[in-house]
Amino acid sequence: MSDSPAAPARPERDRPWVMRTYAGHSSAAASNALYRRNLDKGQTGLSVAFDLPTQTGYDPDHVLARGEVGKVGVPISHIGDMRALFDQIPLAQMNTSMTINATAMWLLAMYQVTAEEQGADIADLAGTTQNDIIKEYLSRGTYVFAPGPSMRLTTDMIAYTVNEIPKWNPLNICSYHLQEAGATPVQEIAFAMSTAIAVLDAVRDSGQVPAERFGEVVARISFFVNAGVRFVEEMCKMRAFVQLWDELTQERYAVTDAKQRRFRYGVQVNSLGLTEAQPENNVQRIVLEMLAVTLSKDARARAVQLPAWNEALGLPRPWDQQWSLRLQQVLAFESDLLEYDDLFTGSVVVAAKVEELVAGAREEMARIEAMGGAVPAVESGYMKSALVASHALRRQRIEAGEDIVVGVNRFETTEPNPLTADLDTAIQTVDAGVEKAAAEAVRRWRDERDADPARRDRAAAALARLKADAASDTNLMAASLECARAEVTTGEWSAALREVFGEYRAPTGVSGTVGLTTGPAGSELSAVRDRVRATGEELGEKLRLLVGKPGLDGHSNGAEQIAVRARDAGFEVIYQGIRLTPEQIVSAAVAEDVHLVGISILSGSHMELVPEVLDRLRAEGIDDVPVIVGGIIPDSDARALKALGVAEVFTPKDFGLNDIMSRFVDVIREAHGLT
Repeated sequence: MSDSPAAPARPERDRPWVMRTYAGHSSAAASNALYRRNLDKGQTGLSVAFDLPTQTGYDPDHVLARGEVGKVGVPISHIGDMRALFDQIPLAQMNTSMTINATAMWLLAMYQVTAEEQGADIADLAGTTQNDIIKEYLSRGTYVFAPGPSMRLTTDMIAYTVNEIPKWNPLNICSYHLQEAGATPVQEIAFAMSTAIAVLDAVRDSGQVPAERFGEVVARISFFVNAGVRFVEEMCKMRAFVQLWDELTQERYAVTDAKQRRFRYGVQVNSLGLTEAQPENNVQRIVLEMLAVTLSKDARARAVQLPAWNEALGLPRPWDQQWSLRLQQVLAFESDLLEYDDLFTGSVVVAAKVEELVAGAREEMARIEAMGGAVPAVESGYMKSALVASHALRRQRIEAGEDIVVGVNRFETTEPNPLTADLDTAIQTVDAGVEKAAAEAVRRWRDERDADPARRDRAAAALARLKADAASDTNLMAASLECARAEVTTGEWSAALREVFGEYRAPTGVSGTVGLTTGPAGSELSAVRDRVRATGEELGEKLRLLVGKPGLDGHSNGAEQIAVRARDAGFEVIYQGIRLTPEQIVSAAVAEDVHLVGISILSGSHMELVPEVLDRLRAEGIDDVPVIVGGIIPDSDARALKALGVAEVFTPKDFGLNDIMSRFVDVIREAHGLT
């Protein structure tokens, strides 16, 4: 019997990227259970989503936290919550990413204290705080302070971690949300690089890190990027990022160690392109977008987290998140991708596209530099206006059919979808009692602390020290750590800094118009303009639309696009930006004598905040002004809102802005009895 030939040896495989799912909701205990289940399923790192009150520095019992507690992440109000969040999870062995910006220093302080209580050496802690405040003024909207004090907090954190937590990434420059806000690949690269320059210059100029150690600062700067469905262009974008970062850190900051200059990035693939219509198509979109950041070894992501197929419908369930994790695992462990060197080295096509993106980014970076850098470009409104305009053009291409979105503007016929046969069970909902329980818990925490004179005095002294240090040039990390140990709450820490730094409202970027003048979309807009003008003439005044964003939801892209198109359609538009109370919205409706109130909410707080707007309008005697609502709103909630008196509900499936504008006119005419 002859021996069979031996099977050829498989090539040695590269180590896979860190695999995460972005998760957190309801409470620290519920999120902890979810994290431990995900780790048991093979997830290799944690990515913590915090709720909006935590991100913007409010306790759950604050008036602005109404409707927002536990909705888009986990509420962390004090060191007790942080302990519960990581119970039975050894932080010294974990790689934890925390999506937190304005309050990043505070969350890192509590994370460090929790790790110390577990017995960890903080020098062993590995992970990332996002901490990119620039993009908060441009997209997500969870800023608290003006750019100056915000950059101070970032600078202090970087200086502290370089010295004390050397494996920690204190800044994750986040171009992800720039793309979500409409950025082109060139804008995404240029705005992110300009942010990096602003931060690195601030750290250098602060004098907190000696010049000879500046390479250590550069080595701990990471990026968090977006990958859209145009995966060839997106892959080339990542190669362009790598090239520009290497040049920038070598030429501007004289970093000679190539390892310190390495472009280190994590990614979540695009959520902007996920559709409510035929949501099963989102699975293949996510896979293609994952390929953009994994195919090229020379520009491969260090960590990947994928959205779930149903995120355009609502909060994904654990099963949906598991599906997204399995997508990564199949690519990493079943395919042969990790057995090869870079697949695109020597490609003429790739080289040309990379050079095109690099050239465009350099030009845009030079424009921002001429303005004085990223901070002045934010304060002037330039960067925000550029993103709003880019997003508007993207919407126009979809409306005109120039950009095809399968299931939305082409191939719309579909078989019944078993995944969404029961929409109420196709997503996870947050228990209605979560907010009340969290508010009661934080009040109980403060009361019990203050009932003990020693604990009360320590907390008061810690807050006094924080304010004193904020008024000086002292690094604020030490005072924040003492606040964590002294049982101070998130709202108390932020309120102390608000007293010193004040608050800030960023430019909205919707002061101008974009306009549609050609093609079918232009003709549709002209028809809508005629209807707006004619209805205004019948009523004897120009039609006025109030676009309001109540609560803490800072994802303003949709509201901005509505405001811009409505202005193009001939409405007088009142848009005051994000983070308004229902009382402020109704006051503006009264003061401006509007014909229509539009409410935009993407955080899931619509069932708490919209009824309050309706009640306040009735109390002011202007309940004849119709209210419309837009956002990620499940069908059952949409029916409930209409039963309460909302005239119309728009969700992501309503992509035609001209159709939406025409429906605005219908609603106004119906409210005034015009036939």
